[in-house]
Amino acid sequence: MFWADEIAKKIKEESRGKPQHVDDMKTPSGRIHVGSLRGVLIHDLVFKALLNLGVKATSTYVFNDLDPMDGLPAYLPQKIYEKYMGFPLFKIPAPDGKSASLGYQYAHEFIETMQILGAVPEIVWSHELYESGKMNKVVKEALDKAAIIRDIYQEVAGYRRNENWYPFQVICPHCGKVGTTVVDGWDGQKVKFTCQKDLVSWACGCGHEGAISPFNGNGKLLWKVDWPAHWKVLGVTVEGAGKDHSSAGGSRDVAKVILEKVYHYPNPFDIPYEWFLAGGRKMSSSKGVGVSARELADILPPRVGRFLFARTNFNRQLNFDPQGMTIPDIFDEYDRCANLFWSEGGDNDQGRAWQMSQIGAVPKTHFLPRFIDVAKYLQMPKVKMEEKFAEVKGGKLTEVEKEEFKIRTEYAKIWIEKYAPQEKTYQVTQEIPQAAADLSQAQKEYLQKVVSLLGDKKWQAEKLQNTLYQAGKEMGLKPKEAFGAIYVSLLGKDHGPKAAWLVLDLNKDFVIERFKKVGEMSSEKKSNQEVKNRLPDISDPNLITIDQNLMQKYPSLIAGIAVIKGVKVVRESPELEAYKQSFLKNLGEVGKDWIESSKAILSYKKLYRQMDVDWHKKMPSPLALRRRIVQGKDLSRVNTCVDAYNLVVVKYGVSAGAFDLDKMKFPAVLREAHQGEKILPLLEDKEIKLNEKEICYFDRIGAYNLDFNYKDAQRTLVTEETGNLWINVEGVYEINRIEVERSLQEVVDSIVRFCGGKIDKMGIVKR
Repeated sequence: MFWADEIAKKIKEESRGKPQHVDDMKTPSGRIHVGSLRGVLIHDLVFKALLNLGVKATSTYVFNDLDPMDGLPAYLPQKIYEKYMGFPLFKIPAPDGKSASLGYQYAHEFIETMQILGAVPEIVWSHELYESGKMNKVVKEALDKAAIIRDIYQEVAGYRRNENWYPFQVICPHCGKVGTTVVDGWDGQKVKFTCQKDLVSWACGCGHEGAISPFNGNGKLLWKVDWPAHWKVLGVTVEGAGKDHSSAGGSRDVAKVILEKVYHYPNPFDIPYEWFLAGGRKMSSSKGVGVSARELADILPPRVGRFLFARTNFNRQLNFDPQGMTIPDIFDEYDRCANLFWSEGGDNDQGRAWQMSQIGAVPKTHFLPRFIDVAKYLQMPKVKMEEKFAEVKGGKLTEVEKEEFKIRTEYAKIWIEKYAPQEKTYQVTQEIPQAAADLSQAQKEYLQKVVSLLGDKKWQAEKLQNTLYQAGKEMGLKPKEAFGAIYVSLLGKDHGPKAAWLVLDLNKDFVIERFKKVGEMSSEKKSNQEVKNRLPDISDPNLITIDQNLMQKYPSLIAGIAVIKGVKVVRESPELEAYKQSFLKNLGEVGKDWIESSKAILSYKKLYRQMDVDWHKKMPSPLALRRRIVQGKDLSRVNTCVDAYNLVVVKYGVSAGAFDLDKMKFPAVLREAHQGEKILPLLEDKEIKLNEKEICYFDRIGAYNLDFNYKDAQRTLVTEETGNLWINVEGVYEINRIEVERSLQEVVDSIVRFCGGKIDKMGIVKR
């Protein structure tokens, strides 16, 4: 039996068919993360399963907007919102300048997403419950029986509370904060309170003392007492929560006993569900950690987004990472379950999961274009998409199928742009890719051979593929070199779909003109830019190499290095400080778009995901530096070397690192870590173990730089004693050779400007 049906059946049996009130709640302390949607969809699926069983049921969702702001999300302006720490969320100005409050803004973003996914519970605002007086009775019960609640805390959770402790916080009438107040007296009409300056680390109270009525919104009950109070006031009979709440001695156990001994209300049916993880991580709204709920609605159609939650049993972890093939795989699973439902009906659990994922009427049997195929053909300009899928279906598309195709096309575009692995993206560039300048003379001649082959002849794809292969072989080119010339010229990368299919999918005149221009471009670049401007390739295995396996896994990876000798590094320099202030001033007003729209930073994030590295915890240096500036913080001073090149990192968003050359043992290699390898990073007191996907620089001693300059080894730290420097700059995905060269050149120029020294060596590591 489908899990939601099983829960609904159990509820009906235990309640003997009585009406049910299904509830869920959330504190809107920031952009509500996608993990919170699990609770929404679990409760909605159970609610609808109850209705299917003929049980009369209602559904509500409570926003605890009377809770204090106890964490400052990174995307909020720190200087503006620091002063509101400890304020009730419904009293804090909204970031958009339009909504009634910060809590209201983020709650409504979440409500919109709920509704998109087919969940439409009645919305309840906690502050309105308190202000309306509906909570007055339970507030009085809790204060009158504070001694009993203290005993419950001790017996159930092991928390000892003082004899003058009361489970209530006042909104300080002097400073407006609720998170800093402590109640230590109750006379039946008023509570005695203090707004303490040092009660919590995240907010400072004003020190005000006084007495006030606890009723009609002047304060709120503490969480473990507030939760069951809401159940009684609303008449809740079903409410689940994350499994941590239902652990032994947890908030659910405390709430259950409070219901019994204080509120005299039956314990609602519990659904202790497992975590929703994003890339293996739990999320937090108040810290701004994790994918927002709204983002999920932007990358999956509503029915498929709902299916993501329905298909997984509530007591199993749900791990979602939009990167890579996750989204196409979800569509494939959705289609498979649709066909199960159409063939077997709702008796099949997986078919039932699909049925419960539908919003509105359940569609009848129809053709579903495979998502990954939509994405593939979308990148082939010559393909007439609708005709192609009519061919796949074996007949004309119906209006329903055309609409399905249209929806999948929209979401395939998003997947290609943001989440698709490199091997699945091959959009033809409008302009000739700069990478075409790097093609060899033999590759250029091969392209002209392809031009002559195309001519006026009509080719079949398979035959052309074999002919292209033979032509390259006759010219002494390996298949990767021959086909790579085609891919680089059309796609800007050295891989793609089968070359013949790609060529034949494009306008022939366009292909011929592009290949001819690439030939001319290559000659021009080699005669001008390569000689005068481009940095040389460095091919010295005794100095540094890039591991072959790494290059195959990340074909776009590029690394530049430099050696600077005779530098003088000092703690600080007035000249550098003046330059930094001028640089920062010239940046002007920068916001989150400066970070989120950076192709370089997006490339590093994508790389980190591929390495199974959490970029929220191990933040790429360009992201970390730009985020400090957006938050209004100064760039930390280290020394003139580090401070100088950090400005270049900020400028271009391309990572760079400097190391004490005399502390290194060559040759060096850029590769993935091996099992058991460790590094002692800066600011750590013990070695950390590297995972086997992390990309690191190693010398003969060990790792000296990990995750493209996230952290360096202590042993290679640049100090005021350093005389000679080793520099590395790296790019991947959208960071091409030109950008790496530019950053490397400016890093070196900046260091020499402020630290002196002479450039001994500089170039791009030959692949």
